[in-house]
Amino acid sequence: MRTIRPRSRVKWKGRIRFGRPAEADTAGPSLRRRAAYAVGAAVLLCLAGAGWIVVTGLVARSELLAAQGSLEALRQSVSGPAPNAAQAAGPQASADPKAAMRSAAEHATRAHRLTSGPAWYVAARVPFVGRPLTTVRGVTRAAHRLTHDVLPPLVSMVAESKDSRDGGLQDVLSRLDETAPDFERAARVASDTRNDTHELPSHTWVGAADQARARLVRQLDRIAPLLTDAAVAARVVPPMLGADSPRRYLVVFQNTAEARGTGGLPGAFAVLSLEQGQPRFETFGTDTMLAEAEPAIDLGAEYTAQYARMDPVGTWANSNISPHFPHAARIWSAAWHDHSGDRVDGVIALDPSGLARLLRATGPARMPDGTELTADNALDLAERDGYARYPDSVQRKSFLLDVARTAATSLMEALGDPQRLPALLRGTYDVMAEERLKVWSARADEQRLLMTRPLSGALPATPDPFAGVVVNNAAGGKLDYYLDRELRWIPGRCTRDGRLVTARITLTNRAPATGLPAYVTQRGDKPPYPTRPGDNRLLVSYYASKGAQLTALTVDGRPAMLHRGVERGHPVYTADVELPAQSSRTLTLRLVEPVSHRAPVLLRQPLVTPLRTVVEPYPTCAA
Repeated sequence: MRTIRPRSRVKWKGRIRFGRPAEADTAGPSLRRRAAYAVGAAVLLCLAGAGWIVVTGLVARSELLAAQGSLEALRQSVSGPAPNAAQAAGPQASADPKAAMRSAAEHATRAHRLTSGPAWYVAARVPFVGRPLTTVRGVTRAAHRLTHDVLPPLVSMVAESKDSRDGGLQDVLSRLDETAPDFERAARVASDTRNDTHELPSHTWVGAADQARARLVRQLDRIAPLLTDAAVAARVVPPMLGADSPRRYLVVFQNTAEARGTGGLPGAFAVLSLEQGQPRFETFGTDTMLAEAEPAIDLGAEYTAQYARMDPVGTWANSNISPHFPHAARIWSAAWHDHSGDRVDGVIALDPSGLARLLRATGPARMPDGTELTADNALDLAERDGYARYPDSVQRKSFLLDVARTAATSLMEALGDPQRLPALLRGTYDVMAEERLKVWSARADEQRLLMTRPLSGALPATPDPFAGVVVNNAAGGKLDYYLDRELRWIPGRCTRDGRLVTARITLTNRAPATGLPAYVTQRGDKPPYPTRPGDNRLLVSYYASKGAQLTALTVDGRPAMLHRGVERGHPVYTADVELPAQSSRTLTLRLVEPVSHRAPVLLRQPLVTPLRTVVEPYPTCAA
């Protein structure tokens, strides 16, 4: 009789299984070993990848620091330290621009290659962990583009200027014309790189990555506008300086001791002719010569509605009451045509502060009466000392005309001097950046290009948040030499109607109560209330964002009357403010503006003392 054996039972993963126990016993450990090997291999691969990223990241950081050092040497070689600071600047100050550029490019390329491999690509896409790696990859790529596509045209032109035996203005114009396409390409790359860098993660868990991004953002925020300026200059400067045909310009000197929208009261003027880059002043005159002109010009319904009561077209002293410089330039050009019968190809405006910066590049000059005109005393001579020296109006205007003529002669000499020309060109750019030099062209194609840059003095017609303070002197004196201004822009919470914004304007009159000439403290407005010498009166205009609505205006906490208007799409709110000597007044405007998180575009009216601005951070936008 056959004996039936029960099949063996084994537990397999928590269940009763019938089968071959020997095979089951060997299969489990085999699978576990294979899984363990796979996990171990993955861990080793991750560790190797992490190690590779750490090592290459450290090397890339070293390369970026080396590139930064080369760029600093490049900056010093391009800017050229003052002669008396040459020794203190060290050996980098005399570095060859092209050699410094090559060094920076080589280091940036190595950093970019080190962070462009598969390990970096994959790791940068890991949530949270990959944020600093994304930033580092973006920073090295931006540094590579900066040193290969953005800076080389600028460096090449500077190096050629230093190597050129001529180095005069004609040589500069010729090189500008040749390099215009290179500058335009560099400007596009700089703008794209700047935008890409701003989009990189800014707050990661690696501080060094955040710092590298912040440093590069600051550099690109300076370089991108510079390259755009260079691209526009390469197109418009050669023809505007007479490279193709002779040009003539009306040059107006603005007196910022009496504030006007574009800067200061239009005073002395000159007619400048240019041919093949060779400048020559034809005529010098005072505002008296153009005060009787009757320019035939229509600046449109919006301008008329805003300014007709001040008669800017018919009253020379009010001709630049608008901060939009092209309006003033067209009035001045038409006034010169009415006065002389001649037309000009454009208008240039400059103030004494800008003139002083240019004199720092050209060196001092001697006036006809023996007075030395320098960068340190030009502003005071034009806007303070001249009034004290010459109570007589005719003598005073003659003296101010001598200041303008002496400075102009010094500038002309520097333009023809290869040794001083580079410093003068750098000084000119600084004055442009401060918006103390403004240019308008009567030729539409040139003016379209100029309008894209601050050099045009155009009131920006931007849809972004906007804030601007413009003061026009209403007293008729010269007390704005002592005026301080501050704008504090405070964004608030969001509501259904938009974002609440507070604009706080503080004006301070530092004029002494005694000791000033009567011409400086005069009250041509003849107010019906008592005043003291040194008291001032200002029309204070606040330019708000497009679409903004004013809900309240107070002066020192008390409700105030105001005039509402619009200019280039911006609401304009104007208050008439009496500002006693040695006192401050605070205007507070409360507005509702379209919701945005962009920083406001700021309008900076160039007066003697620059406007101080404080822009507070945006709060969380919750209604």
